[in-house]
Amino acid sequence: MPDLSALPAAFFPATTPALFTRADFGADFRWGVSAAAYQTEGAWNLDGKGPSIWDDFVRRRGRIKRGETAEVATDFYHRWPQDLELMKQMGIHDFRFSIAWSRIFPEGRGGINQKGIDFYDRLIDGCLAHGITPWPTLYHWDLPAALQQLGGWTNRSVVGWFTDYAQRVAARLGDRVQHWMVLNEPMVFTGAGHLLGVHAPGRRSLGAFLAATHHAALAQAEGGRALRAVLPATAQIGTTFSCSYLTPWRPGHARDARATVRADALLNRLFVEPALGLGYPVADVPLLGWLDRYMRPGDEALLPFDFDFLGVQNYTREVVRHAPYVPLLWAALVGAARRGVPHTDMGWEVYPESLYHMLRQFAAYPNAPRLLVTENGAAFPDQLRAGRVADPARQAYLQASIGQVLRARQEGVPVEGYFAWSFTDNFEWAEGYGPRFGLVHVAYETQRRTIKDSGHWYRRFLAGEASPAGPGAQALPACQAGIDDSVTNW
Repeated sequence: MPDLSALPAAFFPATTPALFTRADFGADFRWGVSAAAYQTEGAWNLDGKGPSIWDDFVRRRGRIKRGETAEVATDFYHRWPQDLELMKQMGIHDFRFSIAWSRIFPEGRGGINQKGIDFYDRLIDGCLAHGITPWPTLYHWDLPAALQQLGGWTNRSVVGWFTDYAQRVAARLGDRVQHWMVLNEPMVFTGAGHLLGVHAPGRRSLGAFLAATHHAALAQAEGGRALRAVLPATAQIGTTFSCSYLTPWRPGHARDARATVRADALLNRLFVEPALGLGYPVADVPLLGWLDRYMRPGDEALLPFDFDFLGVQNYTREVVRHAPYVPLLWAALVGAARRGVPHTDMGWEVYPESLYHMLRQFAAYPNAPRLLVTENGAAFPDQLRAGRVADPARQAYLQASIGQVLRARQEGVPVEGYFAWSFTDNFEWAEGYGPRFGLVHVAYETQRRTIKDSGHWYRRFLAGEASPAGPGAQALPACQAGIDDSVTNW
């Protein structure tokens, strides 16, 4: 594997500001951390909670590395007061978390589970008591299993089920919550869950993917309208998108360039453009024309919604090549391991400049609202030694990424916040508990929390300490073995 200490430019591009402080972003810039219900809460069947599609998926043989489940996860359901206290100590004043749909509606619809909604009542009150602004996300991939039995996202009725859930939750919590997010990364839960089958519900069907895509795009907009109908006029409503800066494997190669355009349309533009009133990017990905099978008269007018902000969630770039063996898209991703570049425990290339490019890309839409970075982070091997987790690679990644946010902001991109993924280590979906993204280390056997060196750095930065682009090449460890993803196919 390549040695990160020999390639500091991967962490610290020349375009990264050499030295910056929190003040350079302005007094109104929001600084936070992110988490998700299924990855942290545990308590999967307590206090009336119904199972989600992930509770079912993790029990299928071979789906999750080491056969791990999130039955306990980081036990946030019971330990949230301790975690909020840690946030306060770290100077973090904005917390993005998600609400577990099946904790509120065990069957996905019908009567509210009182103990479930009471949990989020307490959590929100706890945030406010600690001076932390809550930013709930309504859907972070954990569809109630009862709804999956009815077809889940492939059933158009899911739009109504979701909007009813959104409206009833907002009516209960909206008196204290001013910032809402509708969906988390719809391209991932439709693509990985319905086309590739590597995430819940584990489908491998182009038809299921197209149906889920259209219904999720409708739910994205209709969910926004449902929130707008019950929330105060001052409430801010957004949604979030996964994205990666894409470049061709062979610069100047026409087929690779065209494959990159197709991949960009599918991975980065599929959900944001309908929300902005631009429709699906069918011209660049003709297979999306088959979405017509699932559209009804008037759907074009239902897809847009005037979001107050968009959440940009970026971790890496991807390199794309023409792939004649991948029908319909004719494109594949060339993994970091094959290219011999530094990568994280997820197999993702270390390329903080990707965040700058994606902020620019989203801001280039003529009707784009303001932007927030609602997820950004890196998984590296962590070791707890003598009560300390030294993680210079993660710290360097965060420093360089935040420098790229400042670069974009100084060029006029309307980016108004940064949320690090994640606050604590957590259950990382199909990868189980192996990859660690947290600013806070979790010893899963005991649930003991330890602020990592990167978390202490974030605290100092939020307190006003100047940050360099990075600590220097000598502080970077050798790259650890990641996922061997030499070529990823759709």
